[in-house]
Amino acid sequence: MPAFTHRLARLDDLEALQAVMARAIAQLQHGFLTPEQVAASHQVMGLDTQLIADQTYFLVEDEAAKIAGCGGWSFRATLYGGDASIVTREPQPLDPARDAAKIRAMYTDPDFTRRGVGRRVLGLCEDAARSAGFARAEMMATMAGVPLYRACGYHPIETILSAPIDGVCVPLVRMEKPL
Repeated sequence: MPAFTHRLARLDDLEALQAVMARAIAQLQHGFLTPEQVAASHQVMGLDTQLIADQTYFLVEDEAAKIAGCGGWSFRATLYGGDASIVTREPQPLDPARDAAKIRAMYTDPDFTRRGVGRRVLGLCEDAARSAGFARAEMMATMAGVPLYRACGYHPIETILSAPIDGVCVPLVRMEKPL
């Protein structure tokens, strides 16, 4: 099993991160979504580069420096969606005493599934949010991510449908966990 390292993402990682995300959406959502919903997911999900600017976006690499997974957390109000998604972003800062930190843009490269990469990224995010004073975390989970997040202690709050993309809505689950 390869040894993994982690670090904060940089803007020069963006192209490689976007490739991992595209592969993850295209390959790991099958069995949870219809082919039309998988195609629409590319416009719902993605990376918000504000996370990189805020230094709250992690990546996990193998010994060859290939990105195995990535994900972040945020002290801002936006719950999900990337730079190119249809979701409106809400950049105002959260109050750790009142609000939940947001777990954002979690992806595992399909070549690295079932190796603890997602758990590692999630743990990094939770530890950082806890260190910033947050007592809770919430996320908008993909259907493919729900089993992992449940296993990590997250509980579903509500299931929603994205805004329609060419008439297709993508199901998502808002989940929460005490830190």
